[in-house]
Amino acid sequence: MLKRLFTALVCGFAITGQMRAQEVVVARQGLPSFSPRVASATRGRDSESETATETKSGSTTLTVEQMRMAGALAAKRQKEQTLAEQTRAMRRSSYNQGPQRDALQVVTKEKTAKNTQTIAHYSYKTPGGKKESVAVITQYYPKQIVYPFAKIDRRIDGKLMRAATIAQERAHAHSRSMCWHYVKEALLASGVIDSRPKSELAKDAAEDLVSNYGFKKLSVSDPFAAPVGSVLVYGANHAAGHVEIRTQDGFVSDFFSKTPSPRPLLGVYAKL
Repeated sequence: MLKRLFTALVCGFAITGQMRAQEVVVARQGLPSFSPRVASATRGRDSESETATETKSGSTTLTVEQMRMAGALAAKRQKEQTLAEQTRAMRRSSYNQGPQRDALQVVTKEKTAKNTQTIAHYSYKTPGGKKESVAVITQYYPKQIVYPFAKIDRRIDGKLMRAATIAQERAHAHSRSMCWHYVKEALLASGVIDSRPKSELAKDAAEDLVSNYGFKKLSVSDPFAAPVGSVLVYGANHAAGHVEIRTQDGFVSDFFSKTPSPRPLLGVYAKL
């Protein structure tokens, strides 16, 4: 019994020594010191881990590519939307500015036409032989016609200006065919004459004033150029004629008018 026990112990020690020696040899050679079963299990786990890593890496790579594609698509859509908004804005601005541009062009053309329009002139010679020209009025502008004011001539008697004021104060809105009568009264009231003229017809007033009251004929042929207070005498072939006094802004007799009489002017008279 003891012999068998001793033999078993010796065998155990021998087996243990062989295994220890094998481990030392393996350690010296740098080989893994594990059993074939453990190595196969380890290789199995490594292959599973590599497969899982590859699968995870593949899924991660696919997700990044999808994100890149989504970002590119979003940028493209944003660019197209921006271009569309710019196009609509340009269309709206061109639509709004179209009528204004057309109106501006029309106004510019009208202004250019007005500025480049040539004005016709009528040339003539004065009695002294001097050449002069005046613009030909082709259109009528009633609001632009301004009658010139009469000038004051300091050489004539100041009482004549007083006579013009008196005649204007007594004048009516329309003629009463009493022009010479009203002019006589104004001259007499102002003191420029001391008696009432004897002539009856207006066209005879010039001779009466020159012969009896010291009036003189002025070298004026335009009624508007007559000085304030001067007496204008108009003739007529088969009528009594007309007499009026020049005021600062018109002509007065028994009525007031902005314009002179259309009858032929015999002369402008004043007392110096």
